[in-house]
Amino acid sequence: MLSHVIVTTDGSEASERMLECIKALRRVGSREVVLVHVFDVRDVNGLYETLKKSMLPKLEGQRDSLQEAGFKVGIETPLGVVYYEVNKLARQHDSSLVVVGAHGESLVKELLLGSTAHSILQNAVLPVLLVRLEITEENSGKRCRAICGDLFRHILFPTDFSDNAEHAFLYLEHIVRETGSHVTLLHVQDQAKIGRHLKHRLEEFNQIDAERLAGMAPRLEQCGAASVEVEIPYGSPTKIILERARTNRFSLILMGSQGRGFIHELFLGSVANNIARLAPLPVLFVPAVR
Repeated sequence: MLSHVIVTTDGSEASERMLECIKALRRVGSREVVLVHVFDVRDVNGLYETLKKSMLPKLEGQRDSLQEAGFKVGIETPLGVVYYEVNKLARQHDSSLVVVGAHGESLVKELLLGSTAHSILQNAVLPVLLVRLEITEENSGKRCRAICGDLFRHILFPTDFSDNAEHAFLYLEHIVRETGSHVTLLHVQDQAKIGRHLKHRLEEFNQIDAERLAGMAPRLEQCGAASVEVEIPYGSPTKIILERARTNRFSLILMGSQGRGFIHELFLGSVANNIARLAPLPVLFVPAVR
């Protein structure tokens, strides 16, 4: 399910740090990696061949590191528009996952996600693992690190019970089957939708949704989950997911990238967009089937 991986890279220190997160994917069956650096046709002009020649040694160094970890690795350096080329290469290589880095909260607020990550997420046809990158101050100056740690230790799975969330749950089952992760199933009773006219039915909604989550938990237990917890808080989905993410409990958020009633032209839902921008953890976004 996650055997073939596209990794977007720019050859920088940040993308070097991402390699440790890539290596963790062997635990969920990833075996082949294609390192992709897209030269944006809008910026490169006539310098493509010169820039490609300069970039290749960096990509080859990353390839060697991943090969030592047991991956079969290829390199692609197309000229074009980033998200289009990534999706095209994903189809050509029969890929099942795209990995992209995103800036963390320690960087400039306006650059929390970054244009490359944002364009890939908005146009994703495959699951996208968003690896959080942050700048740290060390004795020798500023350094970059990727936040991944023990990637599959404890997975937070927010769900709104949409078709997209059910599709994402299939990926959760696969990961749990391979890693035996701890899992927390989270459904937020949305205050904005319930509070004004339906607050008197909150207990009824909680009972219905508790039964739904209780039906999901045995599926994960059968897959070998170390533990399964269930939470049904009331409030803002974005705020509560971020509050959970900012604790030290979780190592990964796995969620659908669209909720109920999403507009087809808007591939990244509002909650997913905020989680992509602000969550301090890696996030695995699973798009709806289109």
